[in-house]
Amino acid sequence: MNKLLVAPGIPLYQAKAEFFRTLGHPVRIRVLELLADGPKPVHALLADLAIEASSLSQQLAVLRRAGIVTATRESTTVVYAMGGPDIAELMLAARRFLTGMLADQQDLLAELRGSRSR
Repeated sequence: MNKLLVAPGIPLYQAKAEFFRTLGHPVRIRVLELLADGPKPVHALLADLAIEASSLSQQLAVLRRAGIVTATRESTTVVYAMGGPDIAELMLAARRFLTGMLADQQDLLAELRGSRSR
């Protein structure tokens, strides 16, 4: 997972920003969610994503160059996997964070609706 392309000597916060920019595409995030269940061949990813093969190929290349996913060839099939367990943990942390934010918004919405009827 140490392949993220950043210039030597840059501050850690810039390297982190580059890492999150690499993740900053809905298709890339969805690919990572799908790979959280384990390695998948390209045809399975295509079926789940319902996008053009060329688009998927571009997004996988970005993830692969950064070391976020790995690719192995099994006969004529390319199988993709998470580049390490930390990526899966990051996706789970993002889910927990967003779930908490949405729960807080629901609580606020319920409170606002309650105060409207008073």
